[in-house]
Amino acid sequence: MRTIAVANQKGGCAKTTTVVNLAAALAEKKLRVLVLDLDPQGNATQWLNASGPVDGAFRLLTDTQPLDELIGNSGTPNVGVIAASQDLANVEKALAGKLAIDSILKRRLSKLAGTSWDYLLIDTPPTLGVVTLNALVASKELLIPVTTHVLTLSGVAQLMALVAEIQEVLNPELEILGFLASRVDARTKHSKEVLELLTERFGTQVLSTVIRENIRLAEAPSYAMPVIEYDQNCVASVDYRSLAKEVIRRRKE
Repeated sequence: MRTIAVANQKGGCAKTTTVVNLAAALAEKKLRVLVLDLDPQGNATQWLNASGPVDGAFRLLTDTQPLDELIGNSGTPNVGVIAASQDLANVEKALAGKLAIDSILKRRLSKLAGTSWDYLLIDTPPTLGVVTLNALVASKELLIPVTTHVLTLSGVAQLMALVAEIQEVLNPELEILGFLASRVDARTKHSKEVLELLTERFGTQVLSTVIRENIRLAEAPSYAMPVIEYDQNCVASVDYRSLAKEVIRRRKE
């Protein structure tokens, strides 16, 4: 099973959009995908129309309940969900006094070894607190969505500093899967300039797939459907299928 955290400390950079639609595009290829929603806002949980325990992610971090009891179904075939709730905002307080709290998620997810899930995609909150730290310690790969706005790039530097520290101290297996340019409007000079700056700074770590601005993608959450189910032929659906292919191709051995 490939464990991929999707993170960027800046809000509005398409983390949830990436998780939901990449999950659906992988599932369309008959791969089984488990989405772990660690964002207290629970947008991925809602977008995927998840069933199961409403506080599954909180219990995963704070309880010893069997992991399979925390996994619910989604409205998308081949996609399971461990649901987020507002309780996640209080995880740090709930874990006070426990040992090695930065690796609790890693220990809990070890129980998934040998299961039938092909991918675990982790949606992280827009902060670099204990929840995001747990996600990065538990993951083998990190996918970083970056909107083509110069202010988004300023948040990447802080994330990369944390990643370097985690690689050195807590999780030497963590690798950058790639930077994903999202909400790209090729008609604007600014989008092109930021995309060029991103490529100049991170080279081949920038994925060749870009996610273009598309009204269908903005509409899809209102119908609790990934965009490839909402409109399978729109530009965004094409882009996320391309992303799924590239993620599969970039598999870390």
